[in-house]
Amino acid sequence: MSNNSENEQWVLLCTVVNFGVGSKVMSILRRQGVSGGTIFFGKGTVKNFLLEILDLTDIRKEIVLSVTVPSLADRALEVLNKQLAFHKPHHGIAFTITVNSQVGVHPVAPDQAKERRGVIKPMYKAIFVVVDRGKAEEVIDAAKLAGARGATVINARGSGVHETKKLFAMPIEPEKEIVMILSKIELTSAIVSSIREELQIEEPGKGILFVLNVDQTYGLY
Repeated sequence: MSNNSENEQWVLLCTVVNFGVGSKVMSILRRQGVSGGTIFFGKGTVKNFLLEILDLTDIRKEIVLSVTVPSLADRALEVLNKQLAFHKPHHGIAFTITVNSQVGVHPVAPDQAKERRGVIKPMYKAIFVVVDRGKAEEVIDAAKLAGARGATVINARGSGVHETKKLFAMPIEPEKEIVMILSKIELTSAIVSSIREELQIEEPGKGILFVLNVDQTYGLY
């Protein structure tokens, strides 16, 4: 059986927690039938009253990404919310994003891959911005001008044709920063426009920006 089945539904389950809690998240996911995941290191970027949306400050964070079927993701979200107290401020956030197809995730048992009941009406969108290292704060400042209340910054590395530089005559891939912003639907267009204008993101080599629908959220206030 192929792992990349067009007949199966998949979601990306994303959890953002304080440093050191990622392993506990992985343990909870495994007990709920979610097979595997990846932990990334990042940092929160908002302070004081701005914690209202993303529950993040200038401290280290761990981002846990797992791909699974909707029914397991729904159950895992409920257990994560209960055991990690996402319903309380400053305890973390979790959300799901629909995945069109995937390769590499082992199919779950038929009784676990049940269809998600009902229709989920999205209330948030996830904005991802990839820029050169040191530019994340400019992205966040531009987003705040349009009403964003927080973000998560993840360190990465780029390899685009416009970004390659040389050090001692040797080509290198410069470090990048990925800024993840969860935004209410009604604010998304304004936030994207502000980032595009302030960082001239559409010019070659300035970065990329994309927006994804968010299905379910826990820990947002």
